[in-house]
Amino acid sequence: MKKLIIIISLIILPTAFGFETLTNDTVYICKGPYSKKYHYDKNCRGLSNCSTEIYSVSKKESQNSGRTLCGLED
Repeated sequence: MKKLIIIISLIILPTAFGFETLTNDTVYICKGPYSKKYHYDKNCRGLSNCSTEIYSVSKKESQNSGRTLCGLED
């Protein structure tokens, strides 16, 4: 029972307190007006001209908004 509580705590608590859980599914995007790509690397050269903050989102969310993988990261 203790193992189950610990596992649930590790899954629920970070999101309950607003902490971001980074996984292989996390990508980075710029929300600038001309931004159309997502990036696996937060320090990708393709994000260097971002006119807004750089946000981490799920890969699925970025694809659903019409973004494609940055050509520098193929």
